[in-house]
Amino acid sequence: MNFTEVNYFAILVASLSSFMLRGVWYSKVLFKNAWLESIGLTDLDLQSADPKLIFVGSFLLAFIAALVLALFLGKEAGIGESLGTSFAIGLFWVCSSLGLSYIFEQRPLKLFLINGSYHVLQFSLMGLILGLWP
Repeated sequence: MNFTEVNYFAILVASLSSFMLRGVWYSKVLFKNAWLESIGLTDLDLQSADPKLIFVGSFLLAFIAALVLALFLGKEAGIGESLGTSFAIGLFWVCSSLGLSYIFEQRPLKLFLINGSYHVLQFSLMGLILGLWP
């Protein structure tokens, strides 16, 4: 598959879904306090960060991930194949890579579970969206 055969609208929607999921996942509604505690930051630390860099950077990275996922899946992948493949990518490639780093960095298991499960859900959601649009 090449860049002319991908559905850029589906990639944009998949990127936005990742961006929106991240906003909920790391909010007070779900895991913000546990995440902040695990990384040793406070709300004050977050306020001093550059929001343009965070939001633009995270969207661009989500777009790249969705684009490469679309290229990897190909245009013939249906919903089931897209969802299953992207779930496996999130669980076995991303989580195992995070796990390797977290073991050596001696990061808390709670942080691994928060971040790892986000990425499994992120890739599953992107795969579902990409599978819906041929």
